[in-house]
Amino acid sequence: MSAVERIFTRACAAAALTLPLAAGVASASIPPAVTRHLTLPQGRIAYDDTGGPGPLVLAIPGMGDLRNEYRAVRPLLWRAGYRVVTMDIRGHGDSSVAWDDYSARAIGLDALELIRHLQAGPAVILGNSFAAGSALWAAHEMPAQVRGVVLLGPVVRDGQPPWWARAAVAVGFAGPWRTAFWMAFWDSLFPLRKPDDHAQARAALAANLREPGRMAALRTMVGLSKADTEAIVGHSRVPALVVMGTRDPDFPNPVAEARWLGERLGCEPILVEGAGHYPHLEVPQQVAPALLAFLARTAPLR
Repeated sequence: MSAVERIFTRACAAAALTLPLAAGVASASIPPAVTRHLTLPQGRIAYDDTGGPGPLVLAIPGMGDLRNEYRAVRPLLWRAGYRVVTMDIRGHGDSSVAWDDYSARAIGLDALELIRHLQAGPAVILGNSFAAGSALWAAHEMPAQVRGVVLLGPVVRDGQPPWWARAAVAVGFAGPWRTAFWMAFWDSLFPLRKPDDHAQARAALAANLREPGRMAALRTMVGLSKADTEAIVGHSRVPALVVMGTRDPDFPNPVAEARWLGERLGCEPILVEGAGHYPHLEVPQQVAPALLAFLARTAPLR
């Protein structure tokens, strides 16, 4: 870890003790995550909304996960004064299945439709993993509605897995063990620490993936190329924050991947030492200060 990264890590740990709170909400309970739906021509997108007059932050989970993956940062952002909306992507959670397009771009367009529906734009969009590409697509398609993007463990280009890894994925999705296969992979994405409520979140995700059509949607997403997303990365003109765990199992070299993306987006990536694919869940106390600093620049509170 470089000297700059060590300084940043220490600063984040200190800043986490004094996260800013908006006036009047310091002791308030965060609104419950009540499921709402946006109806689109092909199906419904589920979301929840803290409400409030603050700037909109829209959080999109990655493939094979639910919107509650933002449960650690959602209350921090709301207490800081932001309106926080989290959505389930197509085929996942409380959103419907059987869409004809599960691409990152399609999900980015869903995000834009939700911003329009809420009449609360422009928004800062958070995207984890595959959905980091969706945040970039939303900004690409309608930059006037996107103040900035936060890319967490971003997967925005195709990797080159060895033949045996491709074979393992094919076998893993081929039979009645497919949910267990995915859950074993999902568990591996938390190399630093699992959240205290990991068991409950795991049970909810596994139950959701057992519902009809869910694993088929996930399998389709896993097989999609990200070449189209990679092609737009260098054209992004909205402010960006890249957050990557240094032990993210999705990449042979996560530090190099973060620096590649940061260079193309014109930002210095935040590297979270020891964290995996969910730095915002493993060590939210380190990620939150950087996220709030980014929001203060791109979506300042009135």
